[in-house]
Amino acid sequence: MTAATGYRAILFDLDGTLLDTAPDMVAALNRLLRESGEGPVDYALARAHVSKGALGLIDLGFGQLKEARRMSLRDRYLEVYRGQLAQESRLFDGMEEVLQHIEGNGLVWGIVTNKPGFLTDPLLDELSLLGRSAVTISGDTLPERKPHPQPLLHAAAQIGVAPAHSIYVGDDARDIQAGNAAGMTTVTALYGFITPDDDPADWPADHQIERPGDLLTIISGPDHNTS
Repeated sequence: MTAATGYRAILFDLDGTLLDTAPDMVAALNRLLRESGEGPVDYALARAHVSKGALGLIDLGFGQLKEARRMSLRDRYLEVYRGQLAQESRLFDGMEEVLQHIEGNGLVWGIVTNKPGFLTDPLLDELSLLGRSAVTISGDTLPERKPHPQPLLHAAAQIGVAPAHSIYVGDDARDIQAGNAAGMTTVTALYGFITPDDDPADWPADHQIERPGDLLTIISGPDHNTS
C-alpha cells in the first residue's frame, strides 16, 4: 500500500527535525563552558544553533579561536555529550503519531543525518527508534555528507524506494539542498533549530510545516484531516 500521493518513504534529518536534542546538546556546551571558566550561553540562542553541530555550538559559546583549540574543544564536547545523549532528548510533540501513521499505512521512514554514527545509533537505541527506522545514514556512513545528495540517494537505494517517491524533511538549508539535488520532495521543519539569520523561504523547499503533524497532509494529500 502507498499513500494516495505516491510517496512510499519519508526520510528525516535527526536533530531539530525528528528529535528535540537541544536540551542535552546545550547542556553539554554549558558544561564545557564551566570547565573553561566561562558562563552559560542563552538557551534559546544555543537551541537555534544546534543544527550547526558541535563546531557551530563551540563557535557560539567560545567565539573565534585558533583552529587547534577549536578542534580540541570539539573533541571534549563530543566526549561530554556522548555521556548524556538521551537524558532529555525526545521526539518532537506529534512526531510519534506521524511515525505510527507511516508504519500503519505500509510506508517506511528513515533517518539521514550529519551526526556521526557513534552518537546517532546509541541515541536512537536509547529512545527505542533504531529498530523502527528502515534505514539510518549517519554523517560518517559515506565519504560525502549533506548538502551532498549522496547520503539521501544511498538511503533510498537501501530501502528500495525511488527518490521521486520519497520525502526528505529537514530544518537546515543543507537538508533542503541535499533533498532537492537527490530529486526528492523536500519539506522544511519550521519548528526545528533555525537561527535568526536563517531565512527558510530562500532555501527553497517544496513545502514548509509548522509542526510534525502537518506532514500528514503532504503524505496523504490535501484532503487528509490532521486535527
